[in-house]
Amino acid sequence: MVKFALVTYFYFMSKALLLTREKTLQKAKRMAYQILENNTEEQEVIIAGIVGEGYVLAEIIVNYLTAISSLKVTIAKLTFDKNATSQPDIQIECKVDTFRNKSVVIVDDVLNSGKTLAFCLRPFLSIPLKKVQVAVMVDRNHPLYPIKADFVGYSLSTTLTDHVQVILSDETQSGVYLY
Repeated sequence: MVKFALVTYFYFMSKALLLTREKTLQKAKRMAYQILENNTEEQEVIIAGIVGEGYVLAEIIVNYLTAISSLKVTIAKLTFDKNATSQPDIQIECKVDTFRNKSVVIVDDVLNSGKTLAFCLRPFLSIPLKKVQVAVMVDRNHPLYPIKADFVGYSLSTTLTDHVQVILSDETQSGVYLY
């Protein structure tokens, strides 16, 4: 019985590499092409990355977009407490007028319940925008909020107890992991 418990513990505590750094970057590049294709009528697109790995993913997407197109791309950082149980204050490291009448893509690493992305919509609801889109590296598909990603790097069916981690800021550990 003890042996079974130890095997179970190590199985659930070990992390499995789902996507290598190269595959993760390949998916980010594909997402950049999709963003470009869905914004062909636009002169400028704002990429708003959520603090942490979402912002790192946003930076990668911006680099790909500027390399593959002449589209003006502006990056913004959305900072707030992701663990808040109610609507947190959201700081945008960019002037609010930058977003006026523009197409905005909100970028995060993992879409689980949609709570984080729902919180992020609040500051954009008071600004006239052309459209708001969502890009995530991993869509776990456990919606509790009516949020759907327009651009997905990797769709993954998981249990509620599983944990998915996207690491882009550390090149030695970079990739997508399942715990």
